[in-house]
Amino acid sequence: MSAPGSSRRCKAQVSRVVSFSASHRLHSKSLSNEENLKLFGKCNNPNGHGHNYKVVVTVHGEIDPVTGMVMNLTNLKECMEEAIMKPLDHKNLDLDVPYFADVVSTTENVAVYIWENLQKFLPVGVLYKVKIHETDNNTVVYKGE
Repeated sequence: MSAPGSSRRCKAQVSRVVSFSASHRLHSKSLSNEENLKLFGKCNNPNGHGHNYKVVVTVHGEIDPVTGMVMNLTNLKECMEEAIMKPLDHKNLDLDVPYFADVVSTTENVAVYIWENLQKFLPVGVLYKVKIHETDNNTVVYKGE
């Protein structure tokens, strides 16, 4: 452990979790109805289906020697509210979120959407990882690559 006033710089990762509910239909405009049904199965239901998504957002950086924080969690909470909850919670992803008009609303693409949206609110270089639990068995991790 470094002493106060030391020149040693400590880095850490901090994560915060939010949950939102949304519906969607897995359907690609590039495929026929038959191909979509074969590829996506019951997730291609024309009336859609829903999930209770759990999103873990991780930021990283140097621990500020004055505040003792990488980032104020209140600020991270506010960013997540704007970037995730307001645009996605209790929405039909395909109909209510313009991003998904031409992008298949897979959890992989939801992770990319959240990453891109968070970048608008967070300081540059702070965002490390977006992890989404679509179900207890299905998880996606996106690191901006």
